[in-house]
Amino acid sequence: MLTVIMECRDQEPELAHTLSTLVSGAVEGLISDVIVLDHASSDGSERVAEAAGCRFHTEWDIRDIIGSARGEWILMMEPGSRPQSGWIADISEYTALSKMPARFAPSRHYRPSFLSRFIRRRPPLEYGLLLTKQEALSVARSSMPLDHFPKSQKTRRLSAELIPSWVLRAAR
Repeated sequence: MLTVIMECRDQEPELAHTLSTLVSGAVEGLISDVIVLDHASSDGSERVAEAAGCRFHTEWDIRDIIGSARGEWILMMEPGSRPQSGWIADISEYTALSKMPARFAPSRHYRPSFLSRFIRRRPPLEYGLLLTKQEALSVARSSMPLDHFPKSQKTRRLSAELIPSWVLRAAR
């Protein structure tokens, strides 16, 4: 089982988009729970998260959040990112056979321009981070944001692709 954790701030449309993609993972029994960590949003992020059955926190300690996760694996991702077809089978197989952290593969259809790959600094969770709950707890420090987790991880690449959140932001 898998717990998905996302941080957001005034990202209602992005959150709704990602949560709608994750429904199939919940239906297949892969996703046990989704946790949304909010940074004082003034939009409808809380309503979207609660309507989708997520746990929504406005104050938290990341160690407590990870400790309360129902899944044995944690998937950290940005609101607005969307796993592509085959992601459920890929993650199920990967978690059954490996214990190493992993990331989604970049989408072949949504790549940044050649120039922006050199200019733009990639967000640490652009392609998500999949790691065991035990590994996440060993790395977690109080008041640590999610985007610090990938910095200490050597990851493998999943075969499933992820459309990064910047694609949705650029389309708005």
